Amino acid sequence: MTTMTETSARFREFKMPDVGEGLTEAEILKWFVQPGDTVTDGQVVCEVETAKAAVELPIPFDGVVHELRFPEGTTVDVGQVIIAIDVAPGGADAPAQAAAAPAQEPVETPEAEAEPKGRTPVLVGYGVAESSTKRRPRKGAAPAPEAAAVAAAVQAELNGHGAPAPAAVPPQSGAPAGGRPLAKPPVRKLAKDLGIDLATVVPTGKDGIITREDVHAAAAPAAAEAPAAVASPVAPEAPAAAVPAAVPDSARETRIPVKGVRKAIAQAMVGSAFTAPHVTEFVTVDATRTMKLVAELKEDKDMAGVRVNPLLIIAKALLVAIKRNPEVNAAWDEANQEIVQKHYVNLGIAAATPRGLIVPNIKDAHDKTLPQLAEALGELVTTARDGKTSPAAMAGGTVTITNVGVFGVDTGTPILNPGESAILAVGAIKLQPWVHKGKVKPRQVTTLALSFDHRLVDGELGSKVLADVAAILEQPKRLITWA
Repeated sequence: MTTMTETSARFREFKMPDVGEGLTEAEILKWFVQPGDTVTDGQVVCEVETAKAAVELPIPFDGVVHELRFPEGTTVDVGQVIIAIDVAPGGADAPAQAAAAPAQEPVETPEAEAEPKGRTPVLVGYGVAESSTKRRPRKGAAPAPEAAAVAAAVQAELNGHGAPAPAAVPPQSGAPAGGRPLAKPPVRKLAKDLGIDLATVVPTGKDGIITREDVHAAAAPAAAEAPAAVASPVAPEAPAAAVPAAVPDSARETRIPVKGVRKAIAQAMVGSAFTAPHVTEFVTVDATRTMKLVAELKEDKDMAGVRVNPLLIIAKALLVAIKRNPEVNAAWDEANQEIVQKHYVNLGIAAATPRGLIVPNIKDAHDKTLPQLAEALGELVTTARDGKTSPAAMAGGTVTITNVGVFGVDTGTPILNPGESAILAVGAIKLQPWVHKGKVKPRQVTTLALSFDHRLVDGELGSKVLADVAAILEQPKRLITWA
């Protein structure tokens, strides 16, 4: 897909690309540039979140940022223009209306395409603090003091600094005389989702700006009876006031838009749970010898520089079990009514990240030595926690491991990653009384759970795979004898 267009010899536009596999939209998480900033070919200008991952987008040409079409937090369809670049700064074909923009024009509008060309350089979605990036002076008249104050208030609230407390004034309608109510785009969207007419909302922000709290207060039944309770709300990101304002009843609940990774997780889990008939089997195993092996490997010079932990041995054990029972490494093709057996293993590792659960996978894990597998696991976990996992890294998985033991949980009934046939849940490894050589002794014990798609994995096959993994954890030497 072409991601850029030319509006003239001077201005070029960059469109939201398809950064995944047929994804249709992405949310703009953060802009790294502002209008007036100089950019070069290949420079990252923004970070977006798709249904699979957060991705940084580079600009494919040099120039000066002319316009950002959408603020942070906006979900944009693939193919929509998100930024315009002046590739010939100082040229004569600048839009004539840039210098003629009305001084009293509101800083933002609910629709990106309705923004005036001569808007103030303080753009919705950015802070008011000075940036280290060198900028050119913007052409056109400076905004009037009142408009600048409105812009500063919007920016302060957007960036978590909070707006200065307004002076005690009689409540006013959210709509200024002869104009639209003043509110930033996320607030407008919230009002739309809650079915609130912004013209009926009493603004409490500086210079009549409507805040999220104003919208929530208008949506609460008690708001009409206790308007004083929301007279001076505090933005969620702002520092707490010395005397906290009364909390409206609506604060007892928080509504979080379902989008990005969370939306993808929900759709995938519902699709998997109600498409593939799940069966989950459990086994409790003495992993004492495995823990001793982990301790020894940590001292092995061949494993220097890589992270050695029980998950590494469990991953290798599952790969050996799949080698002994290759039929489990398959997928169900509903359209063609076929079972697709995979002769490779892309081992997925479920990872909890600030943006939600993701399942990147280690490509061709079956071909890796133990040091190579340890290195791949370390890179996968680090990349996931940093939020840098690419969509390609999460595509094509065949089986998955989810380590719920890190949370102190004994085990669970994991749901299959869509398109895969099996997922192994690993519980916490704990000292427990165990019969060992005819005597009750404290041993390192864990519980494993294997969920599989019963359309293509029978109970016998699933049981064999789980039993093999357990046998290896009990006697790690089987990694050699069964490999």
